[in-house]
Amino acid sequence: MNSAHRTSPGPLEVTLLTEGTYPYIHGGVSTWCDQLVQGMPDVRFHVLGITGTGEEPVVWPLPRQIASVSSVPMWGPAPEGRAPRGRALRRFLAGYERFLLSLLDPDFEHHFADELYELSEFALTGGSLTAALRTEGALRSLQGVWRLPFLPTSADQPTLRDALEGTDLLEHALRPLAVQPPARGVAHVATGGLAALPALAARRFHGVPLLLSEHGIYLRERFLSFRSAPFSRPVKTLLLGFYRMLATESYRSADVVAPCNRYNRRWEERGGCDPERIRTVYNGVDLRQFPLAGPEPEELTLSWAGRIDPIKDLETLLRAFALVRAELPQVRLRLFGGVPAGGEEYRARLDALAAELDVTGAVAFEGRIDAVKDAYAAGSVVLLSSISEGFPFSLIEAMACGRATVSTDVGGVREAVADTGLVVPPREPEALAAAALTLLRDPWQRARLGAAARRRVVEHFTVERTVAEFHGLYTELAGAGTAAGTGKGAAAGAEAVVTGPRAVLPRQRGPEQCTSAGTGGSSAAGPGSASEPAAPSATAHGTAHDTAHGTAHDTDAVMAEAGLDVDGVAA
Repeated sequence: MNSAHRTSPGPLEVTLLTEGTYPYIHGGVSTWCDQLVQGMPDVRFHVLGITGTGEEPVVWPLPRQIASVSSVPMWGPAPEGRAPRGRALRRFLAGYERFLLSLLDPDFEHHFADELYELSEFALTGGSLTAALRTEGALRSLQGVWRLPFLPTSADQPTLRDALEGTDLLEHALRPLAVQPPARGVAHVATGGLAALPALAARRFHGVPLLLSEHGIYLRERFLSFRSAPFSRPVKTLLLGFYRMLATESYRSADVVAPCNRYNRRWEERGGCDPERIRTVYNGVDLRQFPLAGPEPEELTLSWAGRIDPIKDLETLLRAFALVRAELPQVRLRLFGGVPAGGEEYRARLDALAAELDVTGAVAFEGRIDAVKDAYAAGSVVLLSSISEGFPFSLIEAMACGRATVSTDVGGVREAVADTGLVVPPREPEALAAAALTLLRDPWQRARLGAAARRRVVEHFTVERTVAEFHGLYTELAGAGTAAGTGKGAAAGAEAVVTGPRAVLPRQRGPEQCTSAGTGGSSAAGPGSASEPAAPSATAHGTAHDTAHGTAHDTDAVMAEAGLDVDGVAA
């Protein structure tokens, strides 16, 4: 499978790999992606997006420097293909069992990379991972590994249902391995996680440089999302083991890891990333789109902007607002942002909570608006209540508009705010309410902080600075002579080719001829947040889970076994 990294004359080429974001979804990471492609007319971009069904429409305008857009559906129809048989199946299952063991046994983790790339080569040379993983042999392999006496899962007595569910979820998570990886240019993974799979294959088999960006910490957000997922402990252990090892391999293999804040470094270094390969690049704001807001609204108003999603912890926001209303009954709350597909139940919970708190009449869910600057201008104070963030656009945009902010202390929030706003612990409505009341009662303080916030953004967090830093990284990684700084634009006058599900490579050899991928390529030994990647929902794959017995306690136990703490790095 190995080939030398190929370069070609002309524009620098970058494959931008996303999951649940650009160009199919609006949100913070999508805004960041759009900034990059719009700001680099001399770069030829290809976008490869991990999506839900593969039928999602492109919702962002595509500049002409985007040469192609293709999707990898996670929950669409099963890819076609036949399972290996006989000796080929036995060889596949032997490798698959080693792969499973690397997810569950700390003493076997060092085998993860070789087994992952062997699965990738199997898929890229004509084998069907989906068909192979749906064999009875694959199901029995998982059951057998789970029951090994030295693994904690043996005491959980996993059921056949657990094995069916775990196999199904893992099969979907591995589908990006069947994607033809980029063979030239630079592979830029926008969020970590599953989008890294084709990029890792590109680096392993073609020597394509890998640039990994992180907004929220993908692994941490998977643990957060699994706390409420209705899966049994064995299933959680399996899937979270996969996400943990994938993050580790991504950190170790990336040529450069470019988080959007310094907070992320702790997770990245813990995951095995060489500190010298970490380059922090802060998100930036287009100051033309976010000018100073005008006068405050006549009524005291708290505003919030973002995606209606559990990671934003709007329940804490509503509880804090109820406490504010008890002190200042005239205050209103306006929330701006759409409900993503699958988020209807969460929105209904928020409506029910508002009614329970008796604040329904003072709360307005405004939906998504085209000019988000108007959302910030609508508030006397802008709030952020998230339990996980990277370097949130909603915060630095509000700061650019000159509004005072109250934010939870997550991710890079404190790095963004410094002394220009108030920061409180997450999940504490009393603290959020107290800070909001402090500013609502002091117009002079609001004005002072808002002016300081604007100055801070102008000095440190502009889109021009962000784009320039990433352009420099692309040029550095591509190597001398591969970057075309002509500014003429890639494929000028052409439209991007937008395709549906990404096709796998044509059959080159049968699965029975597949050899270990561990012998080739160079490899050095990371739901939503700003990062938005959506973990598989309990019903995403059409299986009922109403009898599953997973709990937050199960997830915390899995984290403890991995030496992790959802609110920090080391348990």
